[in-house]
Amino acid sequence: MANPTGESGSDAVRLDFDRRLMLQFRGSLATSDAGLLAYRELDDVLGLSEMAGDVLADARSGKNGRHALAGLFRQSVFGRLAGYEDVNDAERLRHDPAMRWIVGGKAAQRSAASPSQMGRFEAQWLAAPKNFAALADLSGQWIDLVHGRRPPRGIVLDMDSSVSPTHGEQEMSVWNGHYACTCYHPLFVFNQFGDLERCALRAGNVHSADGWDDVLKPVVARYQGKVSRICFRADAAFAMPEVYEFLEAERIKYAIRLPANQVLQSRIGYLLTRPVGRPPHHVRRLHANFSYQAGTWTTPRRVIAKVEWHPGELYPRVGFIVTNMSRPAERVVAFYNKRGTCEQWIKEGKGAIKWTRLSCRTFAANAVRLQLHALAYNLGNFLRTLATPEPIKDWSLTSLKDKLIKIGAKVVSHGRYVIFQMAEVAIARQMFQEILRLIAELRPQPPPAPA
Repeated sequence: MANPTGESGSDAVRLDFDRRLMLQFRGSLATSDAGLLAYRELDDVLGLSEMAGDVLADARSGKNGRHALAGLFRQSVFGRLAGYEDVNDAERLRHDPAMRWIVGGKAAQRSAASPSQMGRFEAQWLAAPKNFAALADLSGQWIDLVHGRRPPRGIVLDMDSSVSPTHGEQEMSVWNGHYACTCYHPLFVFNQFGDLERCALRAGNVHSADGWDDVLKPVVARYQGKVSRICFRADAAFAMPEVYEFLEAERIKYAIRLPANQVLQSRIGYLLTRPVGRPPHHVRRLHANFSYQAGTWTTPRRVIAKVEWHPGELYPRVGFIVTNMSRPAERVVAFYNKRGTCEQWIKEGKGAIKWTRLSCRTFAANAVRLQLHALAYNLGNFLRTLATPEPIKDWSLTSLKDKLIKIGAKVVSHGRYVIFQMAEVAIARQMFQEILRLIAELRPQPPPAPA
């Protein structure tokens, strides 16, 4: 470039390889996140941010606050949904036209909140005990709003832990030998639709099931009496008597992987003998049912064993499941195997929402950040499950972020209107209109006029 600052008297930048090309930088007149407006429409239809504004307390005194609490909340959640996981990103996002209109109020014509404002909002106001308790309950309350539009007949809950590596001196960040890193060890509960029911941040060195009751019991309490059945799945880390007893007392059907031991192995010894003859080229799968009572159990429980002989392998693969379901063993195993989708949703949260980005100094602030990430994840999943047309029904949250949210647009202002001239690249006009139509169908219908 001969003149990096552009020609005299112009804000354009010329390129030497073809002098017909001119570059103009108009940050406040263009956005790379115009697709967020569809999520803002869904937010308005479901009343998500409105609910957050009702349950969160504003810690500010006086009347000089430029941005309403609901607007600050939207800036936090929608920014994370678009992949901006740091408060520092607010320095640019405050001028982004899509974000300004999403925040609303005075931000639409001026600017959204600054990094310092967002830092106080997240690390101080939301970290206050009452606000944090309300924030932790908010995911479940959002899901109840969604189910109010489309009530499910039954709920399947999947519980699992994960790892959030840390790279500084965050409080309660501890070395975890299983993950071989210094980390936090959060706990999650999902439903069968991929919604994150509840989560909790924990120290890095706790057991996978530590604090399971604080996370699971509020979710179960919300659903009791509202759905016809509740089912629960978890891996071997949650194979504990207190978990079984709670689920049985609440009349919840469960399938939990059981760690193998010599007693269990001896009960299926007849299935562990290598079959006679030439092995087949397909997996040979066998099942067994029996009653079993461990030394710490107060009552016997049904255990299902699955034995798989794989081609080319000398020994079988063996797994045990403890359950109170009465369905055939094959169906219980098939039901348990669907727990793998929970691990996929955790990967989506890490990849698309970046919820492992917990870089604040204090544990309380990082716990707030995880809850905000969870809400951003749920907002993204609501649109995926409620308002995506058939051709993009199976897109992941990452694909939706890259192709729907990241739509570039030029902003043109008139006296009465503001127009976002959106690029048609991955999402065409007809597809975007169909998304808005599906969102509109979720809006409550006004009562009929009296005759």
